[in-house]
Parts: sequence; structure tokens; C-alpha cells
Amino acid sequence: MPGRRRGPGTDLVLSLGILAAAAGALALSSCAAAPRAQNAAAAVVRPAAVFRGGDTVHLVDYTDNDGPDSAVILTGAIADFGKAVSVNPDGSVNPEHNSQLELQLSRGTLRLDVAALDRTFVEVMATQFPANMTNCSGSVSASHAVPIVAGSGTGAYQGASGQFDLTIKLDEVDATGSNCQGTALLSQMLITSGSGHVRLR
Repeated sequence: MPGRRRGPGTDLVLSLGILAAAAGALALSSCAAAPRAQNAAAAVVRPAAVFRGGDTVHLVDYTDNDGPDSAVILTGAIADFGKAVSVNPDGSVNPEHNSQLELQLSRGTLRLDVAALDRTFVEVMATQFPANMTNCSGSVSASHAVPIVAGSGTGAYQGASGQFDLTIKLDEVDATGSNCQGTALLSQMLITSGSGHVRLR
């Protein structure tokens, strides 16, 4: 956070007898302080804006496996990135992905309630995957509103509220055989993306 500017300095009242000496000392002091002032200016680092109210935040979360961790990027009104972890309300890891998603970003953390999105996705998977029974592959998607968990924000996201409209898209290839039931996963890509509005108090 940029430092505050100092107010104007207090005027010094000098007698005529020492005015010349004071001016000379001031000139010497200015010469000596100049490199220090330049170094201080060069050391100032202005962080990129984290949040600008009234704009849309876009989220992309992606992984190539069924584990609890994934990568996440936020762009737009919030520019940040990091790791997302599927967790339970108590913070423990949730391998079923059916509760909350904690965004562990570079400037703080935030949790999303993904329970309804997961239920919708599971229903779609049960009826639409695999789309191709010959080679046991398919592409499915499911969408739902995903609110920010109240009180979950930390760091730059403390007090955050709002919601995203997210879509999970899965592309997967499984081993063939057994009518594509219970066959081994060969490769997959899961991408969750969408936009929303985030408010910070």
C-alpha cells in the first residue's frame, strides 16, 4: 500500500546574521541527500490493483485428474491466481468435491459453495457419460450459481460476498470394455469457468 505523503514542512525563522551560513548548510545537505532520495524513489513498488468495484470477475479452474487440488485464475475486477482445494466446511480436504472450493490465491483466500454445482454435474454424468459407447469417451457440462461462503475471505478478500455463475466441462477417455462401466480412466480435463460479481466490505 503506498505510503502517505508528508505535509508541508514548518518554516524556519532565521536571523540575518546566520542566513548565509544556513543557506550554505542547506545546499550541502541537499547535495548529500539527493542520491538517497533517488534510491528511495527507485525502491517504491506499486502493487497492481487487486479489486475495482462494479466490474465483473472471471474465474477459470482446471485440472487433469480427480484429486482435490486444481489451478485457478481470476481476471477482470480481481487479478489473482493460485490453487483451489476441495474442502469441507471445517477446512478438511473433501475428495468428493461436493461441499466447498477454497481458492488459495496470492493475496488471500476465498471459499465457494460448490455443493449444488456438484449435484448438477453428477446428475448429468449419470445420464450423459459416456457419449460414445464404442470408445468410452465423452464430453459433458453442467452449470449452476455458486455463492461465496459468508465470512470465508482472508487477506485482500476479507469480507467478500457475491456469487459466480459457473460451468463445469469434462472431456474424458476411459478404457473400453464392460460396456464402459468401471473401466480405467485414461485421460481427462476438467475446466470450471464463469463470471460473477464480488463485493468487498
